[in-house]
Amino acid sequence: MSAQFFGNKAFYSSGELNFGNYIGVDLNLNYVYKEKYSFIIGYTGNIRKPKSQPSDYSSGIVGVFSFGLANPHDQMENYKIGVGKIYKLNESGTIRVNMSVGVAYTTIREPENWQTKSDTFFVENYTWNYKAQNTLSLILNPKIEFPFTRYYGLTISPMVQINKDRTYFGIGVGQMIGLLRP
Repeated sequence: MSAQFFGNKAFYSSGELNFGNYIGVDLNLNYVYKEKYSFIIGYTGNIRKPKSQPSDYSSGIVGVFSFGLANPHDQMENYKIGVGKIYKLNESGTIRVNMSVGVAYTTIREPENWQTKSDTFFVENYTWNYKAQNTLSLILNPKIEFPFTRYYGLTISPMVQINKDRTYFGIGVGQMIGLLRP
């Protein structure tokens, strides 16, 4: 009974680095039924240089040593859920396409209210506040999956995320770990 249960189902995690009009990470838990249907629950976090950032903004010496990670960023976080249909591109199942669509609860944070500071050699020359807003997003995320072994594989995934405030488009490159196929 146990072998039959796992013969029809696959459970795995996937993680990707995203590159597009934002950069970030995509982390998912995946469930596949009969190598045909998928269910995905996950998190996507993306950042970019703020559109509102003044042209003379400087992060100071502290920003140089933090490699820019301490700088202000436009941020977009998503908690998502999706469903998909899997199409095998070869008989062995080592190349497949997971055509998924879903919805996400999205939080957008952007710096605003930029105020200049003096004595800024070591630190930023501006202060700012973050403005946050929440919305729902539609996510289109077809993935090309390469489950090379039963437990490990790679992914390439274009993604489009649409909501009333922003549109994200990009491509992710990552890996899958878990029970990928029978």
